[in-house]
Amino acid sequence: MAYNLKEIIADKPSRLKSGHRMCAGCGAPIVARMVLRALKNEDHAVIANATGCMEVSTFIYPYSAWSDSYIHTAFECAGATLSGAEAAYRSMKKQGKLPKDVDTKFIAFGGDGGTYDIGLQSLSGAMERGHDMVYVCYDNGAYMNTGIQRSSATPHFADTTTTPAGTVIPGKMQVRKDLTEIMVGHHIPYVAQTVPINNFKDLYEKSEKAIYTEGPAFLNVLAPCPRGWGYPTEDLLQINKLAVETCYWPLYEVVNGKYKINYKPAKKLPVEEFLRPQRRFKHMFKPGNEWMIEAFQKETDERWEALLKLEEITNKEEEK
Repeated sequence: MAYNLKEIIADKPSRLKSGHRMCAGCGAPIVARMVLRALKNEDHAVIANATGCMEVSTFIYPYSAWSDSYIHTAFECAGATLSGAEAAYRSMKKQGKLPKDVDTKFIAFGGDGGTYDIGLQSLSGAMERGHDMVYVCYDNGAYMNTGIQRSSATPHFADTTTTPAGTVIPGKMQVRKDLTEIMVGHHIPYVAQTVPINNFKDLYEKSEKAIYTEGPAFLNVLAPCPRGWGYPTEDLLQINKLAVETCYWPLYEVVNGKYKINYKPAKKLPVEEFLRPQRRFKHMFKPGNEWMIEAFQKETDERWEALLKLEEITNKEEEK
C-alpha cells in the first residue's frame, strides 16, 4: 500500500538532537536519527552505544545529543550491556515495579570495529539468548575513530593506515567479512541490510520492523566516512546510491529465515563506479592494477548471485 513517508514522520521529534560533533558528510548520525524515528512517539528507548565515533561525538559529559536513556559501554560490551538492561526490565515488569502502560524498546548502536570484531562475542551471545532488542551496526568499514585502521569489514584492497597501499601490499589483502549472513546463521526473527538512500524509506521501514519484531533483531547499515573513504562531504548519498546500484551493498531482509531482496537494479552498474570516487581505492586505477578491479568485481558478483539463489531457495521452501 502506497503512503507518504514524510507525512508519517513529520510529527515525530528527532531523538538524536543537533549539536553533536559528528563530521560533515558522515553516514552514522543519519542512520541513528532515522532508526530512532521509527519508534512510536509514546515509546521510550534504552540506547547502548559501543565506544566509537558515534559515542565520542554525541555524548561528551555532561552533554548528550540523545533524548532517550543512554548507556556508553566499552567496545566489546554493547550486546551484553543492552541484553542485561533488557533482562532487568522484563524482571521488573514481572514484579510489578514498572508501569504496565509504558513500553520500552532496547536498541544498541556500534560501528564495525565494535560489532564485526571486538564486540562480536557479546553480540552473538545476546542474539543466541533471544533478548528482545535490536542491534544496529553502522558500518563505515574501518576503525575510523582511532585512526582509520582496517577492520574485518574493510573491503578488499582498501587503503587504511594499517593496510597502506604501496609497493609492499596493494591495500587490505583479505576480503570483507559478511556479518549480515553470520547473524542470519543465529536463526533470529529479523535480519536486514540497508543504507540511507533516496527518501530513507528502506532504512525507516526496516528499522520499524526490527524494533517491533518480538525477540532479537539485527540491522547492518552502510555508513560512509568522508575521512576514511576520501569523498567530498556533499557526496554522501551518491556514494550510498552507487553501493546499491553496483550490488556492493544489496538491500535485503531475512524474516524467520526467508530471504527478500528489496531492490534489484534494472541495470547493475560495474563496481568501479562505486570505487572510483573514493580516495581509499585510487591505487586500483593505476596502470597495471586492473586485476584488483577485476577481482573486486568477481567477488561482488559472486555475493550477489549467492544472495539471489538464497532468495529463490527460501521462497520455494515456503511454497511447499
